[in-house]
Amino acid sequence: MDNKNSKGNFIALIPFIVFIVTYLGIGVMLIAGGDPMGFYGFKAPIASIVGIIVAFFLIKGKLDDKFDVFVKGCGDENIIIMCIIYLLAGAFSTVTGAMGGVESTVNLGLSIIPPGLITIGIFIIAAFLSLATGTSVGTITTLGPIAIGFAAKTTISMPLIVATLIGGSMFGDNLSIISDTTIAATKTQGVEMRDKFRTNIMIALPAVIVTIVLLFIFGRPEVAPAAEVYEYNIIKVIPYLFVLIAALAGMNVFVVLTLGTLLAGGIGLYYGTFGALEYSNIVFEGFNGMFEIFLLSMLTGGLAALVSHGGGLEWLLNKIRGFIKGTRSAEVGIALITMLTDAATANNTVAIIIDGPIVRNICEEYKVDPRRSASLMDSFSCVMQGFIPYGAQLLMAIQFTNG
Repeated sequence: MDNKNSKGNFIALIPFIVFIVTYLGIGVMLIAGGDPMGFYGFKAPIASIVGIIVAFFLIKGKLDDKFDVFVKGCGDENIIIMCIIYLLAGAFSTVTGAMGGVESTVNLGLSIIPPGLITIGIFIIAAFLSLATGTSVGTITTLGPIAIGFAAKTTISMPLIVATLIGGSMFGDNLSIISDTTIAATKTQGVEMRDKFRTNIMIALPAVIVTIVLLFIFGRPEVAPAAEVYEYNIIKVIPYLFVLIAALAGMNVFVVLTLGTLLAGGIGLYYGTFGALEYSNIVFEGFNGMFEIFLLSMLTGGLAALVSHGGGLEWLLNKIRGFIKGTRSAEVGIALITMLTDAATANNTVAIIIDGPIVRNICEEYKVDPRRSASLMDSFSCVMQGFIPYGAQLLMAIQFTNG
C-alpha cells in the first residue's frame, strides 16, 4: 500500500495481534470463570476496537491521514457488499424460520429416513438444514434435542450422535451460499459464491460419502426407534430450495436473497403465520441478528487497512514466503493460517475476515486460484471449528446432553 519499505514493519502488525490476544484472553478467562459459552460472552467487535486504538498509537503518520486510511478500509467495496449480503441473509433466515420452514424441513427429513438409519438421517438432515439456513449453530440448536432423544431411546452412542450432528451441521454450513463464512471467504477473495461452491464440493463430498458409509456400519442402533408421524408442509420448504437452486444457477445473490425473503414472507402471510406489519418486523429482526458480524467486518476492514498501511501485512507475508515454495505449499500455508486463527478466535467467520487480506496477497504472488483459496479458508476454518472443544457448535451440542 502506502508503505515503501519492502521488508515491512512488525510494529504495524501488533494491533492485529492485540485484537486476537484480547479476544482469546478474555474468552479463556470467561471459560475459567465458569461461563459455558466462553468466547461467545465477549463480543468480537470490542476486541477489534482495542486493536484499532493500538493501531492509531503505533502506526506512524498524521492522525488525519490514519483516520482517512481507516475509513477507506471500513468502506472498501468488498466489505460493503459483504455487509449487505449479511443483512439479506439474516432477513431470509429469520423469515423462513418464523413461517415454519425449519420445522417443516426437519419433520420432512424425519418422515423420509427409516428409523433404523436414524444416525445417517440426523447427519443428512443437519447437512441440508445448515446448507439451507447458513448456520451450523442454529441447526444444532434445532436438531439437538431430537438427536439426543433418539440416542436416549436406542443403543446409539451419545458421543457418536453428537459428533454426527456437529459434522452434518458443519458440512452444510461450509457449503451454504448464505453462510457468513461463505460470504466472508468469497468477498475477501473476490470470487462468486457459485464458483466457490463448485470448488468446495469436490473437497467436501468425498468426506461426506466416507462418513455416511462409516455411519451405516457403526451407527446403526441394535434396537430401532419406533416410527413416528411428523407433520410438515412441503410448501414451506420451497424458499430454501429456491435460494439454493437460483444461487447455483448464477442468479445475482442480492436478487436471490431478496426474492427468497419475499417468497417466504408470502407463504407466511398466506398461511396466517404472521401479518404484514409483523413480517416487516421479522425482516428487521433478521437485520439485527447480523449486526455483530456486520460491525466486525467493517471494523476489521478498517484495522486491516491501517495494518497494511503501516507495513504489517507486508512483514507477515515476507515471513510466510520463507516456507512457501510454490502453489501447493501456498495452499498448505493458507489452510494452516486459517486453522491457527480459528483456534485462536474460536470463530470461523472471524478467522476468515482476519486472514482474508493476507491470503489474497499469497494467491496473487503464488498464482493460487482465488476460488481455491476461498474454498480452503472456509473448509479448514470449519474443520478446526469442529475440533476445538470451546467452539460454539460443540458447546451448544453438549448442553443438550446435560453433561
